Amino acid sequence: MDWFQTLALALIQGLTEFLPVSSSAHLILPSQVLGWADQGLAFDVAVHVGTLLAVVLYFRRDVISLTQSWLGSVVKRQHSDESRLAWLIILATIPAGVAGLLLDDFIEANLRSAAVIATTTVLFGLVLWWSDFKGSRSRALTTINWKDALVIGFSQALALIPGTSRSGITMTAALLIGFSRDAAARYSFLLSIPLIAAAGLLKGLELAETGTDAQWTMVGVGTVAAFLSAYACIHLFLSFLERIGFTPFVIYRLLLGAVLGLYLLM
Repeated sequence: MDWFQTLALALIQGLTEFLPVSSSAHLILPSQVLGWADQGLAFDVAVHVGTLLAVVLYFRRDVISLTQSWLGSVVKRQHSDESRLAWLIILATIPAGVAGLLLDDFIEANLRSAAVIATTTVLFGLVLWWSDFKGSRSRALTTINWKDALVIGFSQALALIPGTSRSGITMTAALLIGFSRDAAARYSFLLSIPLIAAAGLLKGLELAETGTDAQWTMVGVGTVAAFLSAYACIHLFLSFLERIGFTPFVIYRLLLGAVLGLYLLM
C-alpha cells in the first residue's frame, strides 16, 4: 500500500467500526471496486488494535468498574448490577465467537463480494430503520436480562456476513426489544470490546506464525489513525444519536447499496 491507501483504510476502519454501516464492507470494497491490493494481516491487526484502544479508553470508567465488579462476583461472590452486566456481555459474546470459529473460512471464501455487500447493506439498513421506528425506546441498560443478552448476542453473529454491520445489527436487536437509542449504542460498544480483542488476538497469532514483510511505519500510522478516528466517531455518535436517530445511517446504507447495485450492472 502507499501512504494514501494506508490512511484511507485506517480512517475507514476507525470511522465505520462503531457506526451502523459495516466496517468489513467498507474495507472489502476498495479491493473489489478500486482494485487496491489486500492490506495484509499486519495492517488488519494494527487497525483492530487502534479501534480497540479507542473504545476501551472512551469507556475506561465503565470497563474498570465492570471488570472490578465481575472479579468481585467470581472471587467474593459479591453480585451487583454491574457484575450482572459484565456477565451478560460475556454471554452475548459467545454466539458470535462460536459462529466465527465454525464459519469464518466459509464466509471468507464465499461471501466477501460486492453483490453480498450490496444486498446486506440495503436489507439490514431497512431492518435498522424498522427497529428504530417500532421500538418503544423506553428501557434503560440496567433492565437487561439474560434473554436480551442472547437475542443481541445471536444477532451479533450475523455480522460475520459482510455488509451487515456488527454495531448496526446489535443496535437493531436492542431497539427491537425496547431499549433506548443510547442504551442500545452503549451496550453495542461495550459488547465490541471482547470481540475485537479476540479477533485481534487470533490475527496476531496468525501473524506470529506466518511472519510479514509489512512496512512497520505504515502499520504504526494505521494504528494511530484508526484510534483517533474511532475515538472521535464514538464521541460524536453518542453526542448526536438522540437528536438525529438512525435515519441518516439508513439513508447512507440505501444509497451505498444502490451505487453498488449500479456498479454490478455496468
